[in-house]
Amino acid sequence: MHRVLLWVVVATLSACQATPSLRTIPAWQSPLGHEHVDVGMIRDLNNGQQLTAQQLAERLAQAPRVLVGEQHDNPDHHALQLWLLQVLTDRRAQGSLLLEMVNPDQQAGVDALQADYRQAKVSADLPGALAWQSGWDWALYGPIMRYALGQPFPIMSANLDPDEIKMIYSQPPALSGRHSTAPAVREQLIEQIRASHCGLLPEEHFPAMLAVQQQRDRRMAQRLLSAPTPALLFAGTYHARKDIGVPTHLLDLGADSGTLVLLLTQVGEEVKPGTADYVWYTAAVADQDYCAQWRGQSKKP
Repeated sequence: MHRVLLWVVVATLSACQATPSLRTIPAWQSPLGHEHVDVGMIRDLNNGQQLTAQQLAERLAQAPRVLVGEQHDNPDHHALQLWLLQVLTDRRAQGSLLLEMVNPDQQAGVDALQADYRQAKVSADLPGALAWQSGWDWALYGPIMRYALGQPFPIMSANLDPDEIKMIYSQPPALSGRHSTAPAVREQLIEQIRASHCGLLPEEHFPAMLAVQQQRDRRMAQRLLSAPTPALLFAGTYHARKDIGVPTHLLDLGADSGTLVLLLTQVGEEVKPGTADYVWYTAAVADQDYCAQWRGQSKKP
């Protein structure tokens, strides 16, 4: 009889501790790359191993800090971010969500709206109530915000205010730490700045632009270290990258372990070992020729 009771107790405890079932992965929304051999593939960049979504979720759930790099205009990246947030919340109590898309001057409004949201006081105009910035497409980020606002964990800003950016640009501060200031890091970021400005930005502006980029990364690292754990950051790919982004600043601030990086990447794009822990290849959106637009504007009288 005692053995039967013991078996019932063990079985009950095992059931309570069973891994939650995996939520359905969202269908691709982006129009391109559906037939690509890599679409949907998840790879461990440390050893080349291919993972299932279940394996990825279990690994990320063990980390105190998770950084997810996105391409801002790819709807699949945001659908997967929401999926990841929900799946991780299913597996352990989420400590905080940090967003590049929220500035410090929006934090008080986000906090107040989240308190109302938890009491079923939902604003009819969420973007307006959040003072959401037009540069971040609400159609893409809205589902993440609507879910996160109703959760018990805080939504935290992970960027600089416009006034801070102006000050950094006009008077670039010195950056401390050997990892974030390594020549290889700065050279790669300078090349990214050059490319993103289509070769049209005068080189005398590069030091200021570099300072803004790296101070953004430093702010994200600082916020991650002050955030309740486990902490999850959604940011652009260059911010999330292990070799040149926020993780270098975490190292300089003394956090030499406990961080995992996942890059959401369109099929056909190369992701080198050392840039992340994991990559998840997604369908793709059509390239926008922003450089042609820039050059056209530069020719106007």
